[in-house]
Amino acid sequence: MKRFSALLATSALIAAPALAEDLAVVGSWSGLPLHKEYEAPYWSEKLPAAADVNVALTTHNQMGLGVGDVFRLLGDGVYDVAMTVSDYAVADAPELEGLDVPMIAVDADKARMMVDAARPMVSDIYRDRFNSHVLAIAPYPPQVVFCNAEISGLDDLAGLKVRASGRMTAKFLEALGAEGVNVAFSEVPGALQKGVVDCAVTGAGSGYSAGWWEVSTHLLPIPLGGWDPVVTAVNMDKWMSLDDATKATIEATIKSDFEEPAWATAQGALVNDIACLTGNGDCPSGDARSMTLVEASDADMAKARDVLVGLVLPDWAERAGGDWAERWNASVGEAVGVKIGMTN
Repeated sequence: MKRFSALLATSALIAAPALAEDLAVVGSWSGLPLHKEYEAPYWSEKLPAAADVNVALTTHNQMGLGVGDVFRLLGDGVYDVAMTVSDYAVADAPELEGLDVPMIAVDADKARMMVDAARPMVSDIYRDRFNSHVLAIAPYPPQVVFCNAEISGLDDLAGLKVRASGRMTAKFLEALGAEGVNVAFSEVPGALQKGVVDCAVTGAGSGYSAGWWEVSTHLLPIPLGGWDPVVTAVNMDKWMSLDDATKATIEATIKSDFEEPAWATAQGALVNDIACLTGNGDCPSGDARSMTLVEASDADMAKARDVLVGLVLPDWAERAGGDWAERWNASVGEAVGVKIGMTN
């Protein structure tokens, strides 16, 4: 009888369905299109429909997290999955700045080329620095310049106080003769209105959604702040605990249902966002505004490249240390035709 009972219990265990995996997911800025149109639908609907997982989704701003803490806490296992701008993590990983370089990618195709070339480096950084596995890298729109001051080109930024979107962008601005200022995204409208800063760098769509057009007059739509790639990563211990089928499903669906659609609309989003901010063209997002559009000249672009290659990238290579300059040259640099000069 005892043997029969044991056999019955064993059979019940074998027949019982496997328990669904629970994933605590922290998304990027809740009010911006990347989260609303791609992140939230993927984690809340598409992944649970494709795999046996239960997802609890929030965002770092809804949790009140400091942006610099997002990946640090992920590595500690406070939650399972996190996604935010890679530049927010460079205090812990200065080598990560090489993912988002100003002024190299002037369109979405080139930005995607840069990201794909950098992905092996980024994967190593997240494994070693944040105990996590990279699942996806998606774009915010390119980080352009909003000014509450009259400008006609890049040279006019000299002497102005400009909110930077990342450390490399701040170095770039300083090399142009501007003063890079650290202001939180949510505090920028007040800073522009009160003259704490003259200009600020962010994505065109982000600035439109956040109402920066109310406190700025001129728009310089060049990627002075890069493309602010958003990295999605999973805690490595959690990742290793998942079965192979679940891992394969996550990796396949996050590519097809999140990363690819976000990249596919990136260039069109930029065109639409500029139209919405300036009134030059149709605005599918709402009411068009009337900021002055400042077109970058060939001289602006040539100067930007000189500053980048001669000052900004060598400064980053020195801060990153190790062999990161060589790795960058052999991957991202090779893809975009830029080389960091090496010194002994």
